[in-house]
Amino acid sequence: MKKKFAFLLMGSHYNPDEHKACFETENQISYIFTVRSFEEACHKLSFLESEGVGAIELCGAFGEENAQKMIELTHNKIAIGYATHKSEQDNLFFDFFSNFG
Repeated sequence: MKKKFAFLLMGSHYNPDEHKACFETENQISYIFTVRSFEEACHKLSFLESEGVGAIELCGAFGEENAQKMIELTHNKIAIGYATHKSEQDNLFFDFFSNFG
């Protein structure tokens, strides 16, 4: 049985029906899904659980608090991580992402 992994990108500029990808190798299926809000992410999480996804990585837009909420929603049964960056680069990230809706 192949392991399943998913990466969730969150931003209001995405169209989840269009902006997604799947990569399959001999041993693993990796998904990239987009969501427009944390609420959409929670709905996607239910789908990922039902599909047997064992690990989910969240983009930095989720932050630690929402990553923790998702861990709790899965009753700590799915490995969930989230992207972060060094604080000395905060201004670069703010400048880049402040132009998105």
